[in-house]
Amino acid sequence: MSAKRARLYDVFALLMVMIVIALDQWTKSLVMRNLSMDSEVPFPLVGHYLVLEHTQNNGAAFSIFQGSLILILLIGIAIIVVASLYLRMLNSGSLLLKLVFGLIIGGAFGNLIDRLVHSGYVVDFVSFRIPEISYKFAIFNVADACISVGVFLLLAIVLFGGWERKSTSAVKPDTVPTSSTTVQQEDVSEKRA
Repeated sequence: MSAKRARLYDVFALLMVMIVIALDQWTKSLVMRNLSMDSEVPFPLVGHYLVLEHTQNNGAAFSIFQGSLILILLIGIAIIVVASLYLRMLNSGSLLLKLVFGLIIGGAFGNLIDRLVHSGYVVDFVSFRIPEISYKFAIFNVADACISVGVFLLLAIVLFGGWERKSTSAVKPDTVPTSSTTVQQEDVSEKRA
């Protein structure tokens, strides 16, 4: 892959980051303006299965580690891991891989912006539930969804061998004899005979 194309893919990844941050912050501001946290009845999107309800999350994605100090350590480790993985493929890597990292990084920055603006909490608003069996999934936001989808896609790429594709047409120079090497070997074998 040419360096020019790889840099273009890096630009697309940056564009993905900006789109995710913008969409995340826009949806959170809409929820904060139009949905009260005191509302007893959530706003239905798909019947009573997918609803909007405004909450403040002091934990990580899907409300895990809520109120825990270990959250800061885990977020720091996650940012270091994602940044180092991306830096390994700077100016190389496939477009799909770059866009997946764009989803993850954009989601992480979207929630980080929320934590900075709102004194440590993140605005969550999407809730999936199945009332017939009393099932309620954790409430999340666009950033959480982008991080989750990005991590799932990254795992799928790694599991199915797409992280570093090796060219099947590439041949190691040590394994292919040159014509002069072949001629020299024939001369040596003739002298021995």
